[in-house]
Amino acid sequence: MERAHSSTPLLVCAVAWVIPGGGHLWQGRWSKGLIFLVALPVMFGIGLALEGRLFPFELSQPLVALAACADIGIGLMYFVSKAAGLGAGQVTAITYEYGNAFLVVSGLLNLLVVIDAYDIALGRK
Repeated sequence: MERAHSSTPLLVCAVAWVIPGGGHLWQGRWSKGLIFLVALPVMFGIGLALEGRLFPFELSQPLVALAACADIGIGLMYFVSKAAGLGAGQVTAITYEYGNAFLVVSGLLNLLVVIDAYDIALGRK
């Protein structure tokens, strides 16, 4: 399949990171792009609904900092949620760890989607 737009791979990566599936949509990969555009934000929303925590960058706690890097992988949704005061986490909630898992995995999956969009932009796929 040909690329819909002639663009630099780094620009495609930026769009793919900011909006899950955006890099695929930009390149004309409509079915994959729409699936990512729906599935990843839904995962992120489930994580928030399950009282998960959006981890802060605390370099004194390396695992918390790594979780924050994973969370930020979802792109714009992370910053919007933080600004709205969402993702404080409720440690006493039964679903807290499940929520954390959904938040972290949605961010990491989006980073894999960014890599896929990059490969498409380079013509490897």
